[in-house]
Amino acid sequence: MEFTHTRLLVDDPDACCRFYADTLGLGEPEVKVEGIYYEFAAGPARLGLYKRELMQSVVSGQTAPSGDRVALTFNVANVDAAYAELKGRGAAFVTEPHNQDAWVLRVAHLRDPEGNLIELNASLSS
Repeated sequence: MEFTHTRLLVDDPDACCRFYADTLGLGEPEVKVEGIYYEFAAGPARLGLYKRELMQSVVSGQTAPSGDRVALTFNVANVDAAYAELKGRGAAFVTEPHNQDAWVLRVAHLRDPEGNLIELNASLSS
């Protein structure tokens, strides 16, 4: 499992993009989906900004914004295998492995004991 980036779940991705790009000085995002998702390289780390209500729809099928403010993202070789292994260790998942075609990723979501959202993902192209 490899930690790939922190994704902030925000209500106004465009305003946050301007803040991180201009005010904080990270420059232009490397990934840009206007009004939905932006991703910055910040040294060896990556910072993603994603529209909160869209993440909520992936996790719970509801579009009302949740209390989630951040998602920690881990790349795994095989989402289904990681899901089975972690579930066997007692992890409580909020989504089963599924394809997010628009993201070109297979994903599963779980929470840590404090309720923080964690995403496991693997590229659909591999």
